[in-house]
Parts: sequence; structure tokens; C-alpha cells
Amino acid sequence: MDVKKQLFTCNRGGLLIRGAQYLPMDFCPDKCYPAIIVSHGFTGNYSDAEDFCKDFAEWGYAAFAFSFCGGSRPAEDCEKHFHAQTMERQERETVAQTVCDVHGSLTENVRSEGDTRDMTIWTEVEDLLAVKEYVQGLPYTDNDNLVLSGFSQGGFVSGLAAARCGEEIGKLIMIFPALCIPDHARRGCLGGACYDVQQIPDEIDCGNIVLGRIFHDTVVETDPYLELSPYKGPVLILHGTEDRVVDVSYSVRAQANYEKGQCRLQLIRHMGHGFHEGQQKSAAASMRQFLDGRKEILAIRIVITRSETVEEGNIRKSDIYFTGYCDTEYFQGAVVPEGCDRQEYVEGVRTRIRAEYTLLGIDGSGVSCFIHIVNQWGGDQWRPVIKTDSHMLAWLNDAELTAVLEDGKGELTVRVFA
Repeated sequence: MDVKKQLFTCNRGGLLIRGAQYLPMDFCPDKCYPAIIVSHGFTGNYSDAEDFCKDFAEWGYAAFAFSFCGGSRPAEDCEKHFHAQTMERQERETVAQTVCDVHGSLTENVRSEGDTRDMTIWTEVEDLLAVKEYVQGLPYTDNDNLVLSGFSQGGFVSGLAAARCGEEIGKLIMIFPALCIPDHARRGCLGGACYDVQQIPDEIDCGNIVLGRIFHDTVVETDPYLELSPYKGPVLILHGTEDRVVDVSYSVRAQANYEKGQCRLQLIRHMGHGFHEGQQKSAAASMRQFLDGRKEILAIRIVITRSETVEEGNIRKSDIYFTGYCDTEYFQGAVVPEGCDRQEYVEGVRTRIRAEYTLLGIDGSGVSCFIHIVNQWGGDQWRPVIKTDSHMLAWLNDAELTAVLEDGKGELTVRVFA
């Protein structure tokens, strides 16, 4: 990914906040860019969000990530974690050279100031608001197009900050948000620790980080849904169905807590509290649909049944056959056996991919119909073409559609957006 990276600092209550901004490769300081601020999870730092920030920058955003004050692992652990992530990224980026104004390394201090024992959910909200003010003060950011995004505890914090800011925040993305934190405080298991809620210790040892009692005291009576509800803008929540850290039921309730139609909850099958590489790519693609204002029309679960491969010299052709089903408000039905995904490789490099299949079922009005789909890569996104005999869905015949292919264990979900 070719983007520009620059470090930045700002302050909150006398504490230095460190972060990085990621800008489009053709960045011009005289232009105005939509901005997105990404908040890391418990014990993380801003480097955790780098891959997503690069995606946002490639899509034309000025993306900002920062480390919470007192919210990171000890400095030496941060350096090890940062080094491991840097090595992993270098292995994935042998084709594309990232252009940085400042190159991350072991000498890059990714930790903001502050003691972990002073950190709370609410100090993190204040940190995020300080970064927001910094971003809004830059001459090249569009204050009418500001997005907040965050992972786990950072997702919860982003939602709380959005509720405080109201219309200043154009959109909100929460990724497996840790809305369970107040419940964990009530149970005496914050951050994986175990303590007696009748005799709360002054220091709560979570293994790789020590929290102060103030973290417990300031969150134990919090109703996360009441706190989130003042935000009235569009919300996207991504959550894995196999999350063992934050049960998916918290996000299901969060969606119901927002106004009808305000929040889209995307449940990702076979995903835990984090992404593997394929899931990260598809999650980023889904975020792009949300940021572009697109709505999911179809979600088709694909089940591969068999495959055939033919090799001719340095050319390899594979036909992958599949069935599957769809269950949405617009359409319910199944893939007629068999759909076919045709892929062509030249010297090991995929040069062509085209999936074609038909679904039979009923549309949202209960009328029997078919949907025929041809899905091909359009250079920057998947571009499906649909033909249907449904009167209700006839508009899809001429619609400009995009799609996201969501990875799973032996299964694939194709999400079609309009």
C-alpha cells in the first residue's frame, strides 16, 4: 500500500499523546480530506491500527491512530509488539513498498504518557476528544466528514465519544466493541484479572498491565447502552460469532438500542476477538461500503462442493463449484446447484476470476423469483451484475453494485451492496 505516514503529538491534561497519521500518496495540503480516527484496544498502541489506516488513506481519507494515555503495555513490551507487527507487515508487503515520511522502528516511541493505574474508560474518552480537536484544527481535514472507529475497548470508547460529540461525528464504526467492561467490573474480572468486588484492591493485576481501582470504580455502575444512545448518526458494528472475549450478544443488544435503521450489525462467521489476514481484508472492504453510504442487499452463504483444475503450460484454469443460501429482508432462497467460480492463473498469478450462479426463492414481498448473479473483479472492488424477474427487486437489474467476499473456515459469504 502506497501511503504517507507522519507522526503527530497532542496533549490532554498535561499528558503527551503520541500517534500517527496516514495520508493518501497524492496528498496535497491545500485540499480537504475526510478524516477518520482509529482507537486501539486494551493494552494496545497506535501501531495496532496501521493496516486499517493504510486502507483508509488509500480510499482518500486522512487517517489518524494514537495511543491512549496509560493505556498501553509497558514500553519494552510495546517495542517487542511493534517489532513483531513490523516484521509481519514487511513479509506481506514484498510487492508494494510503503512510502513513509517517518519510518517506524524500534526507536519510534509508540506509547503515550501516563500511568496505567490512572487510566479509565473515561480518561480514554478524553484522550480521543483531544485527538479529535487536534484533527479538526488541521487545515486539510473536513470537519463535516469526521468518522470515529475503534477496536474492542477502543470501540466502546469511540461510541462513548460519539455520544458526547453528536453531529460533529459523521459516522461511527465499532469493531467487536467491549461493551462487556461494566459487567466485568461487576463480576470482578476486569482485563482478565480476578478480584473480590466486596474488597476491591487498589491495584488490579491483569498480567501484562496493572490497573488502578479507579478504573473499576468509574465504570462499575455504567449502563453502556444508555451512554451510547445519544449518538444519532450512522453506526456500523462488526463482530465475530466466535468471540470468546466479548460475547456477540453485547453487539446484538447495541444494535437494538440504537434507533431503527440507524445501526448495521455485521456478524462475521468463524471470527473470534481479532482478525486473520483474510478476515481483515474483507472487514476493511465492508467498512468501505459503509463509508461510501452503501446498503447491504444480499448476504449469500457459499458452500464449496467440488473443484476441477486443468493446466496448460504456464496457464492453470480452475473451476470451483458451489451451492449456498441467502436469507435477508430482500430475498430468501438457495443457490441452484451448481454455481461456478472460474479462475485463471498465469505463472501462478491470478489473471481472471468470474463467479456465475442463480438463486431461486422469494423476494421481500413473498413472490417467487430468481436472481442471476455474475460477479467479477472490477479493478478496485468486486462488481456484481444482477438479473432478476422480481418486480420488487427489478431496480437491481440496472443498479451499480459492489460486493465483499467475507472469508470463513471452508465457507464464504458474498455480501452485495447498492
